[in-house]
Amino acid sequence: MADEKKAPKKGQINIELDEQIAQGTYSNLAIINHSVSEFVVDFVNIMPGAPKSKVKSRIILTPQHAKRLVKALNDNVRRFEKAHGEIKDYEQPPMPLNFGPTGQA
Repeated sequence: MADEKKAPKKGQINIELDEQIAQGTYSNLAIINHSVSEFVVDFVNIMPGAPKSKVKSRIILTPQHAKRLVKALNDNVRRFEKAHGEIKDYEQPPMPLNFGPTGQA
């Protein structure tokens, strides 16, 4: 019986979530780049008045997984808004992003 509880049923995946990852990382900016073979999403936490910020997490996805993620996020946003009302998208002025030295002529 004990083995039945631990072994996932056919077609299921056993996913573990350790305590540190379960706490999550706050991000208020995502920077997305892509190539022919992958999408790279960098999550950043920018604090007002701070002169610089660091990437807190980077996720690399295949184009197919990126498209699945977009579909999953859209579905979850729709369900959230159905339960809690429309999410307001407040327009904010563009944030200047400085990623190192700039070229000079």
